[in-house]
Amino acid sequence: MNTEQSVYHYFVDEAGDLNLFDRKGRVLLGTAGVSNVFMVGVAHVPDPESARAVLETLRQKLLADPYFKGVPSLQSEQKKTALMFHAKDDLPEVRREVFQVLPQLNVKVQVAIRRKAVLVREAQTLFRYGRKLRPYDVYDSLIARLFRNLLHKADENRIVFAYRGKAAQKESLAQAILKGKQNFTARWGEFYDKPTTITSGFPSEHAGLQIADYYLWALQRLYEVGEERFFASVARDYRLIMDIDDTRRKPYGEWYSDSNPLTPEKIQPSNRLDSSGSTT
Repeated sequence: MNTEQSVYHYFVDEAGDLNLFDRKGRVLLGTAGVSNVFMVGVAHVPDPESARAVLETLRQKLLADPYFKGVPSLQSEQKKTALMFHAKDDLPEVRREVFQVLPQLNVKVQVAIRRKAVLVREAQTLFRYGRKLRPYDVYDSLIARLFRNLLHKADENRIVFAYRGKAAQKESLAQAILKGKQNFTARWGEFYDKPTTITSGFPSEHAGLQIADYYLWALQRLYEVGEERFFASVARDYRLIMDIDDTRRKPYGEWYSDSNPLTPEKIQPSNRLDSSGSTT
């Protein structure tokens, strides 16, 4: 009889920002450097040690390549590509190499997306009632959604969150995970309480966080600027993408999966508010 316990490893990162207003209360959407969407993603990495070895082998290959000699981001003192892969900072040639190896790792990715034009309206409504839309509440609600249908699959779960500073207190994350379990119970009528370890770390410490970063960056490029090529190279690894605020067809949003593949044509524009406060 096989008594080996299954352990699932999850790595959580985010893309975009939750900047909605400036200090004078003016909406920041459309301002340079401010994203139109905020997304949180979780990458299930079946074998984190093997993934680490693959990425480290690639990094050493790139560092030894004369083509990259003298490139600042590949110098150890810069603490960028020489230390870890980070899609925003990596050279295009480096990104291409990383995207070529990612499909080998058998990663499964789920992402939850909020549109900031909708968050602006929610924040304005709460303000009229003397309340605030707190960034960590938005983040925690996405965590609860993402893990609702994940934590019952293995005998043990180990979750690593990308470090977010004071906003990422362990107790807050634990509560978000508990909420996800409660949502599962409410939906399916089954209760589960598998051992779950929660830690926070830096991408330089966990290859799984570097992997999550790349998948989120590819999806963000698709949503923000309509650039599909990065997403297309790893599209099969996205098991579920929840576009929560695209309620054109369903009140809970648009969900993309194998049965409803995401394409650029399906994405609802979300970069501004019209005079009525609706997204256009």
